[in-house]
Amino acid sequence: MRRATEMTAVDDRRVHEAFENLVVPEGFKAELIRGEIVMMAGPDKVHNRIVQFVQDQIPSDRWERLQTQDVAFPHEESEPQPDLVVMKAGADDSPGRLVPAPAVTMLVEVVSKTSVHRDYVEKRSIYAAGGVPVYLIIDPFEAKCLVLTEPTGTGLSADYQNSRTRKFGDRVQLPIVGVDLDTSRFGTLPPLTPAP
Repeated sequence: MRRATEMTAVDDRRVHEAFENLVVPEGFKAELIRGEIVMMAGPDKVHNRIVQFVQDQIPSDRWERLQTQDVAFPHEESEPQPDLVVMKAGADDSPGRLVPAPAVTMLVEVVSKTSVHRDYVEKRSIYAAGGVPVYLIIDPFEAKCLVLTEPTGTGLSADYQNSRTRKFGDRVQLPIVGVDLDTSRFGTLPPLTPAP
């Protein structure tokens, strides 16, 4: 009988193999989050416009800005696909679909109906554990931005030590990236109603 750690390693390889070979239907996207393959519908126009407004304000001469790029996290069974990946120009010139987390300066997620828990909880700890210096959560349902900095810890207990919330219309300072983000053009969506 195989030991539990050997079985876990085999299971992890199987999940990665299944994820690598997954055929995602048009209009959907898939992510690997803590060993679970998560598939969701593609984003709406409000979401995509917000991502574009953010990307347009980050200077391309200093920063590489990649939309929906898979990121690899060491010591994590996760390959999330953030809405926007920001890294210093030249930080990762390797081929392939995965950007290594240590090359990343900022990750941006725009909350959707199905991603609330993942963006605020699961990805927050994954990104902190990976040492991503800045995590920006943009929530069109609440019309607010949450800027998280100073990652600390490992695994499920990892988190950011510093958080600042700003409402849409306010300028949002993005540390390290050196941008005062104009949020006045961010669209909103009707507030989400809690499940009964």
